[in-house]
Amino acid sequence: MKIREAKAADFVAIWPIFQEIVAAGDTYAYPPQTSREEAERIWMQQPQKTWLVEEKGRVLGTYYLKPNQAGPGSHVCNCGYMVSSAARGRGLATAMCEHSQEQALALGYKAMQFNFVAATNAGAVRLWKKLGFEEAGRLPGAFNHPEQGYVDALIMYKWLDR
Repeated sequence: MKIREAKAADFVAIWPIFQEIVAAGDTYAYPPQTSREEAERIWMQQPQKTWLVEEKGRVLGTYYLKPNQAGPGSHVCNCGYMVSSAARGRGLATAMCEHSQEQALALGYKAMQFNFVAATNAGAVRLWKKLGFEEAGRLPGAFNHPEQGYVDALIMYKWLDR
């Protein structure tokens, strides 16, 4: 597997992953019917950088990195990660999160924050904690899960060191 920076032309391979995950409605706070054009803006144009994981020319996962806030908060970045259902359980999320922390440091960020992690996304919560993120806040009932109803959303944070 190889992690490399995504190019605009790569969105054609990222789109099915984005669409699959967002349509499920259980991890991201994007509308399940997000259009391809809006998805491309969210994933490829708004972030500072976007990467993908590929194996034998096939895109298996992707992540973006962007400032979480402007001005006095611009030293904190935000990332979003997506892994194709066909590639789950292979350590891609771990590899992408570790890679993103290295990239964040290289870009001058001091910390990383995940703003809206569904508390029901147990695998992600467990992984982020394993990788050193702390639960910095809990928003009661802030995420409307399609099956479980209103569940908590977590704010997770990590100060990055070399």
